[in-house]
Amino acid sequence: MSPLIQLAAEEAENPLVPPIPELVIGLIAFVIVFGFLAKKLLPNINKVLEERREAIEGGMEKAVAAQTEAQSVLEQYKAQLAEARHEAARLRQEATEQGTALIQEMRAEGQRQREEIIAAGHAQIEADRKAAAHSLRQDVGKLATDLAGKLVGESLEDHARQSRTIDRFLGELEEKAEAVR
Repeated sequence: MSPLIQLAAEEAENPLVPPIPELVIGLIAFVIVFGFLAKKLLPNINKVLEERREAIEGGMEKAVAAQTEAQSVLEQYKAQLAEARHEAARLRQEATEQGTALIQEMRAEGQRQREEIIAAGHAQIEADRKAAAHSLRQDVGKLATDLAGKLVGESLEDHARQSRTIDRFLGELEEKAEAVR
């Protein structure tokens, strides 16, 4: 066979190349299916994609808004915390000052009470000393008059005389004591 006839025969039998009428029918069916999909399915797909895009963008806007709000709340919290710390420091300072003032008041009160106690003690000591001196003067006077009466041999029971003698004797003793100092 001639090569040309053989080539034509092979073309007719080639399974990869479809016959022309099948090719036209397939092309028309493809355009119909493509047109149907473009008219019915593609708008729905675009609508769903648009809704998803809007949801994503809305979610991002909400996230940005929430982040902005969280940032402002954080700033408010930090400001309140700083104010609370400042207030606590002020209260501590006031408490320290009040404590210092109270301590000073208590020391002053203690000092005043101590001075009162010391003054009362001195007054009591002075009163006791005077009472003891008076009692001692009487006892010494009585002993002196008894002794003088025994020495003189007469009774010195006269109270006026006894008082003068006692006063003179004690006066002499006091003069001697002052001269020694």
